[in-house]
Amino acid sequence: MLWFSLAVLLMLFTLAWAVQRLTANAGYVDVAWSFGTGIVGLGYLLVGDGEAWPRWVAGGLLTLWALRLGGHILSRVVGEGSEDGRYAAMRERLGAAAQPVFLLVFWVQAGLAWAFSLPFWVIGHQPDFIPLFVNLGLAVGVVAIVGEALADRQLARFKARPDSHGRTCREGLWRYSRHPNYFFEWLHWFSYPLIAAVAAPHGAWLWLLPVAMFLFLWFVTGIPYTEKQALKSRGDDYREYQRTTSPFIPWRPRA
Repeated sequence: MLWFSLAVLLMLFTLAWAVQRLTANAGYVDVAWSFGTGIVGLGYLLVGDGEAWPRWVAGGLLTLWALRLGGHILSRVVGEGSEDGRYAAMRERLGAAAQPVFLLVFWVQAGLAWAFSLPFWVIGHQPDFIPLFVNLGLAVGVVAIVGEALADRQLARFKARPDSHGRTCREGLWRYSRHPNYFFEWLHWFSYPLIAAVAAPHGAWLWLLPVAMFLFLWFVTGIPYTEKQALKSRGDDYREYQRTTSPFIPWRPRA
């Protein structure tokens, strides 16, 4: 089933690439990543023969996360009409070679979705569990998903205001972190190592999940591109925001 799920993800991301080609909007790769990871992970949990409570908790968190994040990104991709600045810059820089490179990017994202779904295979076959850690994982997951949804809603509400153009959101969670949505996305991936804890065979490697997510957000696909675009569109206002506001973990603003 592991190899079958990888094949399914490759087909899903190839379809997303075809939609990207028709719409000239590569943001569909992020939609496919959220929904693809959720679908494959739920499949692992459903066919697993492990203890029911860890599977129910992990399945509930995964479903809530995938529907919330995937739905949010889909509404943004469809509603805004313009391509995310990261992908638009890639498309402009690559020129005629854009489509083959985008296809490769989509397939790499399929591989990452497969890798991030593997913890649910471990939890699905978990023969035992520690109630304290499973419940702690549930609490962390709920806080993370609610926090990320709140950050996205606060930012969307700010952007909808007529006076927001050229300005940086400093409202709500955005007063304490330049990327609260990324912080809570990272926090969410601590849930599954806690659910597996020491009760799942080979469960210790699940702690690589939050490490990998942090590295991607901090160095690769998240913060660097987002801040580059913000400096380009908001200039000195964003530089002042960088000076006074924590880059990731919510913290008291500097004077």
